[in-house]
Amino acid sequence: MQTTTLLDALAEFKFEAALGGARRDEEKARAKERFFSHRDRFGQWDPKNQRPELWSLFNGRKHLGEGFRVFPLSNWTEMDVWQYIRLKEIPIPSLYFAHCRDVVWREGMWLAVSHAVTPLPHEPVVNKLVRFRTIGDLTCTGAVESAAASLDDIIREVAAARVTERGGRADDKRSDAAMEDRKRVGYF
Repeated sequence: MQTTTLLDALAEFKFEAALGGARRDEEKARAKERFFSHRDRFGQWDPKNQRPELWSLFNGRKHLGEGFRVFPLSNWTEMDVWQYIRLKEIPIPSLYFAHCRDVVWREGMWLAVSHAVTPLPHEPVVNKLVRFRTIGDLTCTGAVESAAASLDDIIREVAAARVTERGGRADDKRSDAAMEDRKRVGYF
């Protein structure tokens, strides 16, 4: 759903580049991205055809019709982001902090019960203290059990985590190459 909308907007407004917040530590397909991640004239990504970027020398050369996804935070980690937020005192949505929520266990993750996620007959609804490490489509973004009520709590939790924040995303669990497959057809 997101890919079609993105590609349509890029074409309609003739954007040559789109900025994104993806980081290399989020998911293995994102580790193959470059700071200037080249896309062909159809908005598609070819991981084997990415241009080298050595010693922070970024290659922004493009041909007519081609474009880039630009990832200025690509070398940051999840911890870098949280520490920067704390340093600059940036306000964040409350979804990042723990709340008691009705959730169901589905496909290896806790999904928040909502208008878009209704419990199946075999899924008991449980009220748990959870938070979201990543915010995305609520039909596929899992919550993690957490008591983090402050930024310092989140930072301690991230420091102890052994799974990236995208480890709770159903769309990344469909296959080992799920993200790479979506990126090939134009996903951010």
